[in-house]
Amino acid sequence: MYTADTAHPSALSAGDLAAWQALIVAQPVFGNPLLSPDFALAVGAVRDDARVTVYRRGDQVVGVLPHHRRPGGLARPLGAPLSDYHALVGTPDAGLDGARALSLAGLSAFRFTGLIDPHGVFAATSAGQAPGFSITLDGAADAYLESLRAASPKRFKNWRRLDNRLQREVGPVRIEASQDPAVFDLILDWKRQQLVRTGVADFLRPDWTRALLSNLAGSRGALGGLTLTMWAGDTLVAGHFGVTRNGWYHPWIASTNPAMTGYSPGQTFLMRAIAAMPDLGLTTYDLGPSHDHYKRHYATVTCEAGEGTAVAATAAGRLAGGRDRLWSLAGSRGAGPVASLRRRLDAIAVTELSTAARVRGFVDAVAAQPRRRLALEDQ
Repeated sequence: MYTADTAHPSALSAGDLAAWQALIVAQPVFGNPLLSPDFALAVGAVRDDARVTVYRRGDQVVGVLPHHRRPGGLARPLGAPLSDYHALVGTPDAGLDGARALSLAGLSAFRFTGLIDPHGVFAATSAGQAPGFSITLDGAADAYLESLRAASPKRFKNWRRLDNRLQREVGPVRIEASQDPAVFDLILDWKRQQLVRTGVADFLRPDWTRALLSNLAGSRGALGGLTLTMWAGDTLVAGHFGVTRNGWYHPWIASTNPAMTGYSPGQTFLMRAIAAMPDLGLTTYDLGPSHDHYKRHYATVTCEAGEGTAVAATAAGRLAGGRDRLWSLAGSRGAGPVASLRRRLDAIAVTELSTAARVRGFVDAVAAQPRRRLALEDQ
């Protein structure tokens, strides 16, 4: 007999939090910091609509589904759009399927974009899979860097050329973990400038996303924010900001000093950061899903992340499923303008919490289309 209890993350019992953590420890595929109870608690601190459904078989916790409960019983990934990965964290033998899990939670549908689903709970409703990439080191980085050089000698040579030029013309290059709030703010400002310039939805505009990042930046708990910076002499060239837990780093923000773009510092930053991982206490550098044209060259581990809409076996679920099928018939899967529109609307829906803010986001999206097309043509 299955039961399900749903509560705000802050209302979960110590026993349920411990059981969630035990599920993660037992299955390394759920090891990303974004799937942890600590991340749910961090999101809950800035979002009243954060929820966690705990599934039980008898007295045993067999699954946990973190989500935002939106109008009509629609579930969105907890922390989206910052939740690059999400999951129903469960045991291999839980025996739950997606429709039943949603019905037990009182949800009509679950719209997901980066689902980790090793047990196939939502397999019947996943519209597609996209690879996610990460770099995992066992000890020093020297062997990994040598394997990169052997596999892609031209790419490695180009990195060395860019690195040497930056050092020669600007100053000695180094990677640092920064705790300076001014540096954190500057990296976010550069990112927002980039989002405006390229016509991408500004996910840093809502108060809750900035509050979440600021809270994590100041956290020194099991889940904390990590600001990695690359300097050339006294010049801040680029930075990453993200969350780290148990040596696993998942960056959200990658930004570059606008005055330094001529040095193409992104590749230099990543290679330098990889080399510094052992000294920073990192074993995994998660590159996230998408942009596989460059990430696949660096990854040592890949995972499959699903996109789709799961629906409950209820009248509300069937209605939600019908809407999803209409989108599919219109061409929302894969590439193309309809798929692009749906992704943009999804980004607005998960980021903006009020109707007025969503309308503003849509108007901004329409106005940004020329900039977005130019940015895509330049890639």
